[in-house]
Amino acid sequence: MERYKLIKEVGDGTFGSVWRAINKLSGEVVAIKKMKKKYYSWEECVNLREVKSLRKMNHPNIVKLKEVIRENDILYFVFEYMEYNLYQLIKDREKLFSEAEIRNWCFQLFQGLAYLHRRGYFHRDLKPENLLVTKHLIKIADFGLAREINSQPPYTEYVSTRWYRAPEVLLQSYLYSSKVDMWAMGAIMAELFTLHPLFPGTSEADEIYKICNIIGSPTKDSWADGLSLANAINYQFPQSVGVNLSALVPSASEDAVNLIKLLCSWDPCKRPTAGEALQHPFFQSCFYVPPTLRSKAPVTRTPPSAGTKAALEPQFTRRHPGALSNTKVTRISLASRLNPTLSTGVQRKLDLVNQDASRNENSFKGAIKQQKYRPPGRKSPTGVINKGRSARRVSDAGDKLASMTIGSHKQNGGQAKPPAMRAGVQWSGESGDMFLRPTHQFQTGRSCYTRKVAG
Repeated sequence: MERYKLIKEVGDGTFGSVWRAINKLSGEVVAIKKMKKKYYSWEECVNLREVKSLRKMNHPNIVKLKEVIRENDILYFVFEYMEYNLYQLIKDREKLFSEAEIRNWCFQLFQGLAYLHRRGYFHRDLKPENLLVTKHLIKIADFGLAREINSQPPYTEYVSTRWYRAPEVLLQSYLYSSKVDMWAMGAIMAELFTLHPLFPGTSEADEIYKICNIIGSPTKDSWADGLSLANAINYQFPQSVGVNLSALVPSASEDAVNLIKLLCSWDPCKRPTAGEALQHPFFQSCFYVPPTLRSKAPVTRTPPSAGTKAALEPQFTRRHPGALSNTKVTRISLASRLNPTLSTGVQRKLDLVNQDASRNENSFKGAIKQQKYRPPGRKSPTGVINKGRSARRVSDAGDKLASMTIGSHKQNGGQAKPPAMRAGVQWSGESGDMFLRPTHQFQTGRSCYTRKVAG
């Protein structure tokens, strides 16, 4: 700890306090969590849930654990430093957040949760205090209550702050899953729109009462398992039809209200996963959905990138030697549309094409035979071309290259593009900016998993 200078205490919790500190050697500002409990061996430290889970996480929307230090039987966690937590921003806010800001934050949080759940963990303690913000970047923090999805129940009853606790946990279920994180995200989304908690219960019973007053009491059709859980602890749900969530969250759009309703479903099996939430129409204007989170439904093909075309061109010319000049002209024409500043280079390439066309056919074919396959660069976004493609598929791809046009880059009379989302990862493509839309209609209901623990 002699390498760090503690500057100011920025938080104090049940298990430890958090300090802003500075690395004396590098000058980097960090956050140091000092645990209150004494730890007398390294084995005891590395078996902590927070350490075990964070050591496996590497995602831009999950706070990075830089170092673990044990000194004089005191344990310190060194994290990257974030300026605020979401609770501070909500508490000090005088006017409502814009829907664009809320969409940006939620889009990043669902990406972090999708990664977390895919790695086999669920957080169990999502709340505004555990979501750290610096400018437009937001990260999930405090994994002290994180559990592995495949770990054996029973789980502990007390998880999450009461206001963001899922109904199955309130009813003392031992078989909850990662869907408890999705319920918390629904409550957090609503709070971002109103600056007030959605279910501010003063006790477990009052919490369920407030949930019933807003989303309506559960029935056999909406949540039969919940009625069984209530009977097991001799609890009877208050009878309420609920309210119109649109009236309760008036600043939210119809898509935002729909997503909150889905996330705050009584039945955990009816709540979307984090990956499914990213496909919801609420995020339709977002910049990019990582390939691992996209649905398996067929998608509309986008024009190949420059790396793909460079790899396909030699194969195409060997099969259709007479079409080479047309293909080159088309490709160069596309380049001029995509980047008008390269007009001089384009003209030069057109001149070379015209010179090639004037050559006799025999020398032209000879040049084609000598042409070697040039694989795309390592950093090409399209990756390595599948060497097992049939000649017919290569031919089809070549035909598409020769005939395709790009309409989205034409002048649109000064009409502005929709603002790009600032998600946790800055995605880019060498073929120009890409706006990806949801590939299928979002399903409002989904079948329950056979293993409740797995969610």
